[in-house]
Amino acid sequence: MNKTKIYKLYKKIQKDQVNAISGELTYFLILSIFPFLIFFLNILNYTGIPHEILISELIITLPEQTQQLLNNIIKEISHNSSGTLLSISFILTLWTGSIGITAMIRAINKAYNIIENRSYIKIKLISLIFTIFLALLIIIVLTMLVFGQIIGNKIFVYFGVSKFFKDFWEIIRKVIPLIAMILTFAMLYKIAPAQQKNLKIKLKQTIPGAVFTTIGWIISSHIFSLYINNYANYSTMYGSLGGIIILLIWLYITSMMIIIGAEINGININPI
Repeated sequence: MNKTKIYKLYKKIQKDQVNAISGELTYFLILSIFPFLIFFLNILNYTGIPHEILISELIITLPEQTQQLLNNIIKEISHNSSGTLLSISFILTLWTGSIGITAMIRAINKAYNIIENRSYIKIKLISLIFTIFLALLIIIVLTMLVFGQIIGNKIFVYFGVSKFFKDFWEIIRKVIPLIAMILTFAMLYKIAPAQQKNLKIKLKQTIPGAVFTTIGWIISSHIFSLYINNYANYSTMYGSLGGIIILLIWLYITSMMIIIGAEINGININPI
């Protein structure tokens, strides 16, 4: 990205009030995260995969206080959830869990300078489909991270594969989640905005923002986690609310990364 585009991006971030929109998106994410976890955990019930193993991988980048908070909530959900809960509250839980995706759609429209022209039902259907896709993708990616080595070793022993291929597989199974995240954000940036007659968004146009969001989110999450775990003690200031405050800040950082990624695509897709 050259200096001119960096300056345009800076001005566009200011114009679109990314800080304020990130705060709004954080609010909707906090509303949707727990219904999404209920939906996600109940899907896991049908896979036979232990909750604890996958969840520990899912929240590993978070600060320790927030990990403890989420683990307690997840344990509570796991004890009280069942096949009956899934069948009775499936639509409601999925509907509520898609609130965050709906908020992302609005933020991406603004980043692309697009006026929404779809009905509420159509937007919600897109949100629901993407929420289901996201839950399934997380299961697949985490399964690859957790059980990939075991699966790979069994296959390689069966076929008598050399050590070179085993080492290569170790790299591949860690690269796959990264590529999956980039493709997921790229699809979100392509599908989420309202369709315009004079604007055709191609998948390759959304890759730059998706790469930024993925890499930026991973780096910022690790830096934030290191800072909280080693230098900041929110429990002293906020007491038992410390874990919640940290979760809110992390979700705000996540929101910033997602919206800035959309803004990066916006200056290429629909420049002003």
